[in-house]
Amino acid sequence: MAVIHANRNHRRTLVEQMDAAEWSGDNGDMYEVTKSDEQWQAELDPLEYQVLRHAATERPGTGELLHEDRVGVYHCRACGAELFRSTTKFEAHCGWPSFYQPTESDAVELIEDRSLGMVRTEVRCRRCGSHLGHVFDDAPQTPTGDRYCMNSVSLSFEPAEPGSSAGGGSSAQDGSSAGGGAAAEAE
Repeated sequence: MAVIHANRNHRRTLVEQMDAAEWSGDNGDMYEVTKSDEQWQAELDPLEYQVLRHAATERPGTGELLHEDRVGVYHCRACGAELFRSTTKFEAHCGWPSFYQPTESDAVELIEDRSLGMVRTEVRCRRCGSHLGHVFDDAPQTPTGDRYCMNSVSLSFEPAEPGSSAGGGSSAQDGSSAGGGAAAEAE
């Protein structure tokens, strides 16, 4: 399994190879936030646990953050790390919240995913290794061309305080389609 990191220009570069068996939901010493599988189970509800720690997928169109359009910040539900701002969220019509870039180039890690008979790029939280979703390069209407297709259950939303600049301004809900949003390749 290839680990890919996004640089400041949002291009992906291969930095190391990993065997698929190295990550099974127990993150050992690879991440800043490390917990046993039992600790994750105790802290997360069953769906959160399956998605965040075992790379399951919530059903398309069911996530509580899909139609969230307030200004604010999206955090990793497992560890609280800041991942995305509302200014990079857009309507991709794929059934999951979509963003065109993370808050920082090192907020997430990108990993080659060959499950389901296709090659995709998995997105994990850089701080705790939790599964967030997948990224696709099928959003030409965005500044980066990328569609970070995230599970709502992997994220928590913090609305901006009135008058603050958290979230970086208004949401990028432009109503355009990113295409490629079939459920088989989604999130």
